[in-house]
Amino acid sequence: MTAARRAEELGALLERRGAVVQHAPALRIVPLPDDAQLLAATKELIADAPDAVVATTAIGFRGWIEAAEGWGLGDELTARLRGVELLARGPKVRGAIRAAGLAEAWSPASESMSEVLDRLLAEGVEGRRLAVQLHGEPLPGFVETLREAGAEVVGVPVYRWLPPEDIGPVDRMLDALVTRSLDAVTFTSAPAAAGLLDRARERGLLEAVLAALRRDVLVACVGPVTAMPLVEHEVPTVRPERFRLGPLVQLLCRELPTRAGVLPVAGHRLDIRGHAVLVDGELRAVPPAGMALLRALARRPGWVVSRADLLRALPGSGRDEHAVETAMARLRTALGTPRMIQTVVKRGYRLALDTAADTKYGENAGT
Repeated sequence: MTAARRAEELGALLERRGAVVQHAPALRIVPLPDDAQLLAATKELIADAPDAVVATTAIGFRGWIEAAEGWGLGDELTARLRGVELLARGPKVRGAIRAAGLAEAWSPASESMSEVLDRLLAEGVEGRRLAVQLHGEPLPGFVETLREAGAEVVGVPVYRWLPPEDIGPVDRMLDALVTRSLDAVTFTSAPAAAGLLDRARERGLLEAVLAALRRDVLVACVGPVTAMPLVEHEVPTVRPERFRLGPLVQLLCRELPTRAGVLPVAGHRLDIRGHAVLVDGELRAVPPAGMALLRALARRPGWVVSRADLLRALPGSGRDEHAVETAMARLRTALGTPRMIQTVVKRGYRLALDTAADTKYGENAGT
């Protein structure tokens, strides 16, 4: 999970379904009462009323009102908003507006910012002054289109994103992605996706991380806007029809089992997961080095993989082939069935793929 907000809720939903969760918030949110930019925008709107206000998130709108109250500007702000056209992006935002004692003028059925934009353009925005509640995520083309149509747009920066104070969890997640120790990674905001990729670039790991995300690790985003920084890097993503945490978890529960490749090995069913394996349905923990070797063998099931190739697959550097033998011994112990991996003298190792599957998997590996 890369979420900074509602992370506990998302983690609980995943763990309830048996997942092992690694949390690495890829950003942090500036507390609203400490945000000088929000204070300045609030004072500007109180002094010079806009013609309309676009409220985009419930938590952002509530936070704005609460922050204004903390600054002693709550009554002035709500009085000003009571006299302008309030557009709410969806039902949760409508609820936040009404809880503040205000009333929305209109809200789209689709919860789509594009529908809000279409309405504003249809009404005509030339010469109008519009306030748009920004919420940390990009609103692609929204503000630019309004300005091109002649509107004056005032951005209200309700919660801004900054890099995390502790970058360690993000670095550990990047390392786990590179070694394919994760089955899936979730994103609930575009800044988190961009932040993770930025940190990968800083560490010189961007291409390695993108390779993992494009092929081996399922990337699940809560919605299309969240997915944008990843799509720009040609990373395939999945997202639920309803842009909520519950449907996101349900999507993972549907998608992950379809990606599991079960191999018939030495009379057993071997199912390789991110940090462990299932042997005949029994979960077995495997050390990271062992998982790296197992994945290398599973890419060409039944074929001999040389010690040199396996050495390159091991995480870290500066190792010799003795490291392969040590990691292989521990892998066999973890699997509980040593004969699943065969030693081919002077050549390397191979998964002992069952004879009936040799041709099928051999052809797949060869192509």
